[in-house]
Amino acid sequence: MKLVPCRLTQMLIEERTDSQIIFINEIEGKRRIPIMIGPLEALAIDRAIKKQAFPRPLTHDLIVTVLEETGNTCLAVRITDLREGTFYAELVIQDHAGQEHILDCRPSDAIAMLVRLDNVPLFVSDAVLEASST
Repeated sequence: MKLVPCRLTQMLIEERTDSQIIFINEIEGKRRIPIMIGPLEALAIDRAIKKQAFPRPLTHDLIVTVLEETGNTCLAVRITDLREGTFYAELVIQDHAGQEHILDCRPSDAIAMLVRLDNVPLFVSDAVLEASST
């Protein structure tokens, strides 16, 4: 599978409906994919981008803390597939012994993790970019 470096470029939040969209663009190209996400996931991404602090950790903040405290590292976020209108993503985690683990997740959760982590690359499969770019 050919993976293309990408980045989160835009998020549209429609407060009166459940229609939230994130846009991911390839870094060296013009292709861009829209991914519909839920309102809670959009809020989690938005709050992290705005660096809003909370007295207690939110779920994605907790996961980042668990990774860090257990000596694990997120090496990459990948959007790997598009089937029947549903995007599929994965986190690439390296444990304290150096072994890599691939964790299946929703793209919205993967992006919510990505915006909380420093220097973690985002990749989208070339096939997904071809099939869904606007």
